[in-house]
Amino acid sequence: MSLFQDVYDVIVVGAGHAGCEAAAAAANMGSKTLLVTMNLQTIAQMSCNPAMGGIAKGQIVREIDALGGYSGIISDKTAIQFKMLNKSKGPAMWSPRVQSDRMRFAEEWRLRLERTENLDFYQEMVSSLIVEKNTVMGVRTSLGIEIKGKSVVLTNGTFLNGLIHIGDKNFGGGRAGERAATGITEQLVELGFDTGRMKTGTPPRVDGRSLDFSKMIIQPGDDVPEKFSYSKETNPLTHQRPCHMSYTSPEVHDLLREGFDRSPMFNGRIQSIGPRYCPSIEDKINRFADKDRHQLFVEPEGWDTCEIYVNGFSTSLPEDVQFKALRSVAGFENVKFFRPGYAIEYDYFPPTQLTHTLETKLVSGLYFAGQINGTTGYEEAASQGLMAGMNAHLKVQEKDPFMLKRNEAYIGVLIDDLITKGTEEPYRMFTSRAEYRTLLRQDNADERLTPLSNTLGLASDERLQVMEKKREESEKLVNFFKDTSILPEEVNNILEERGSSPMKQSDKMFKVFSRPQINLEDIKKFKKVAAYIEDNNLEKDVLEQAEIKVKYAGYIEKEKANADKLSRLENIKIPENFDYRKLKSLSYEAREKLEDIRPVTISQASRISGVSPSDISVMLVYMGR
Repeated sequence: MSLFQDVYDVIVVGAGHAGCEAAAAAANMGSKTLLVTMNLQTIAQMSCNPAMGGIAKGQIVREIDALGGYSGIISDKTAIQFKMLNKSKGPAMWSPRVQSDRMRFAEEWRLRLERTENLDFYQEMVSSLIVEKNTVMGVRTSLGIEIKGKSVVLTNGTFLNGLIHIGDKNFGGGRAGERAATGITEQLVELGFDTGRMKTGTPPRVDGRSLDFSKMIIQPGDDVPEKFSYSKETNPLTHQRPCHMSYTSPEVHDLLREGFDRSPMFNGRIQSIGPRYCPSIEDKINRFADKDRHQLFVEPEGWDTCEIYVNGFSTSLPEDVQFKALRSVAGFENVKFFRPGYAIEYDYFPPTQLTHTLETKLVSGLYFAGQINGTTGYEEAASQGLMAGMNAHLKVQEKDPFMLKRNEAYIGVLIDDLITKGTEEPYRMFTSRAEYRTLLRQDNADERLTPLSNTLGLASDERLQVMEKKREESEKLVNFFKDTSILPEEVNNILEERGSSPMKQSDKMFKVFSRPQINLEDIKKFKKVAAYIEDNNLEKDVLEQAEIKVKYAGYIEKEKANADKLSRLENIKIPENFDYRKLKSLSYEAREKLEDIRPVTISQASRISGVSPSDISVMLVYMGR
């Protein structure tokens, strides 16, 4: 008798953020799914900071939620603080972020997965894949057990040959207290895959009871907190736990420099590249020697625990140097460590070896998601897991794959960047990476993505109805502004208060609302508007959506026109076995890159580094376009 059913539709290896979303998506779409992990007690572990969202990352969490994933719901249910970042800027830059309860986050994910039909669990290390004729057939565990599967999603995080560094000490591990995973990298290399090494790090965790918060600057959440999920299942926080902020100093920097000769960053022990936008504290004071202080955010790890995450103090320096330097930070004079910070090196696979579905080009039915693709961050990993899980299911069912374009989602930008450009350092999403960010706002992810996901059977009919109601109400409100006139005597006093030119004759409310000095709170003071909002019982998200549609109408239309141009190039498909060697007019670099990446469309080819506009013209002429 076998431990497992004959053949799973989808096997997911690893239960971090990517693995959890992959397993949930595949199972919820109807695939018989197995989630295999080395430790069932650390499902959805927040290995680094206890937070979800942030600049551009918050948009990704909203997109995951709109598609029917769980990261938004779990984040709402376990949040201890909510902030909408960049509110002083335009809505394309607004990014939601929550501080999370680390233990509850993992628990909520575990319980959510256990309530998911079609999903089985198994605790053991996967040491190799079963591959026959370039097609994945299942996995093999460290105990030699073979588990058959029609598709496999690898979400190994930092565990593949993971090596932890603290000062001049190093030891194998996927993260603190957990062993590394071995065997998979070596097999994939034998199968022809290219691999590399990356580095990431984490700060010390400290005892909040030993800190003096009176010497720090309090960092409260928003006065009126919102939430991530569009679902009615979750609610905004009614009370929040504050964070705090302190600073390093020249004295702290000098103490840290004393340990540079024992630092694996500087003595050659660490050869791999770390995240550019989240450098270690020793890297910061080395690269920015002119700065005499750096911010430290003091973040609680949950509602009830005294454990504190020292954001901004990521380090692999010797533990005694970490301790001595941190004790010189204001408020940390008597600090006690729970554990020191460390760096970790791990294997990844350059993502140009994948298609837009995150399936590998070399092995059919094998998908990569998360840090194995060279990304950093829970949100980037979770979105890849969701897409890989959906596509693994669709492939098994012999249905068309699901892919998102750059003008449809940040997730589309992320995946296209990875497979088209690759990455030699941990990839992190920013709003600046998205050329259509005015269209890809956090407030409209449901309008963009829920209908697409609903047709695939992941986003529920209830989700679709909620989205359609919100869109309909916001459009009606915009039309109300377009159709309703307002007299000068009704509005001029507010216009003068806001430094805006007074009206001389009646005009449509849409035109008044479009003025940059006038905001929603001003408009709500007009009796006609207040009555309309009350009569139609409009919620905050509807009002916010309508305001954005009014105030940014010109920008949105311009970006839609640009996106339409992109779509025309996206629709020009390149034949699967296109022979670039026949095009003698292509530059040598372009021919080499095109042969390696094998772009699917002319648009994707145009984004490959080293492929010039003249190369694209040559291809279009050859294809008769």
